[in-house]
Amino acid sequence: MSEDGWRPVRRTRTFEEVLAQIEERIEADGLAPGDRLPGERRLAEQLQVSRASVREALRVLDALGVVSSAVGRGPDAGAVLTARPGDALTDLLRLHLRLSSLTMRDIIDTRLMVERWSAEHAARHVDRHAAELAAMERALERMDRPGLPPEEFVEDDTAFHLAIVQASGNRLLVAVMQALRDSVRRYAVDAIVRLGDTTILRRDHRRIFEAIKAGDAAEAGRAVADHLVHAYPELFGDSPSSTAPHGACPLDDPDENVS
Repeated sequence: MSEDGWRPVRRTRTFEEVLAQIEERIEADGLAPGDRLPGERRLAEQLQVSRASVREALRVLDALGVVSSAVGRGPDAGAVLTARPGDALTDLLRLHLRLSSLTMRDIIDTRLMVERWSAEHAARHVDRHAAELAAMERALERMDRPGLPPEEFVEDDTAFHLAIVQASGNRLLVAVMQALRDSVRRYAVDAIVRLGDTTILRRDHRRIFEAIKAGDAAEAGRAVADHLVHAYPELFGDSPSSTAPHGACPLDDPDENVS
């Protein structure tokens, strides 16, 4: 570092510049999921970089859920743009859980904030969400099947909770919720095995569903908080909803009188 505090600027790696150029073209050309980028050879020629740099940039975009790489020639050459934000979030959360830079409490608290707000929103606008209510009810019926293996119960449980968040109409929240559930799938299965009996969880699900269906936003929010306590008692000491996962949800609308 020089005496006046300035540091030399490091040269950008070539593939990072390729990423920046692709991002610019996506915005400038109004590209959308389903559109195709130029083939690897053509991109390398247009950008005057090596094919290896283009390939590395496309791998990064694939990992981020932005493109799906395709092998082909002529009009079939080139990666296809996709919209899989949940995939990248899932991988990121799962890795950080394993590295212990995130804890299960962090994950479940975030899930509470997302899901309670979504349940309250769905209850306030229940007339708009017939499809999501139907999806919740189908999941409830599947979870009531006798002798359901823990893995299948978790699949149906995930479908139920995703339907709640889908009722929010917020695609980012849906992606976040999907990532939260997918990143802890193994932990969720283990939790069901430890609980043994899913009666309480299924009763909680029914309570959440009935509150949303009745348009009772406050009850829907309380039911979600109580359910997470029942699902993860080791995290919350089986506390009541008044003290469960950190009290009021910061996503609550201050203009709406909802507890």
